[in-house]
Amino acid sequence: MAITTSSSSVQSSPNVTPMIDVMLVLLIIFMVVTPALLAGFNAVPPQGVNLKDHPEDERDQVLGLDAQGTYYLNKKPIRKDDLPQMLKSIYDARTEDKILYVKAHKDIEYSKVLDALDVATKNGVRVVGMISEQRPGTQSTVAGDTRAKAPVTGGAH
Repeated sequence: MAITTSSSSVQSSPNVTPMIDVMLVLLIIFMVVTPALLAGFNAVPPQGVNLKDHPEDERDQVLGLDAQGTYYLNKKPIRKDDLPQMLKSIYDARTEDKILYVKAHKDIEYSKVLDALDVATKNGVRVVGMISEQRPGTQSTVAGDTRAKAPVTGGAH
């Protein structure tokens, strides 16, 4: 119920137009930003049991292969022809820790993964690690795993 007097032009009802304008701008921003967050390398790696967390940090080099065989180096798409030169420049500059992690889609042909591994070993990579995900419904029993439910005990056999 609005209170109005004949001598005053003050309205007691709120003006929602600026609020609607702000909400529409925020909606547009989120609509533009959300696909950019999901863009990049999309692969569903094979799932395993009893896996330890992979601590991907900024020093790690991760080579990705999606279902179509597109190459990604640290989540940035690259051409297959540029891969040898890029790996050589990265690993020639290192004196130690010449490890490359490979994350490939589960449905990609294994020959394409082998081709990538061959290129990597010819261009300075000494150790290759494959990235996989924990199978749903299972839990890791690896000592030091941050997702392990119970501490792992045991000695040398």
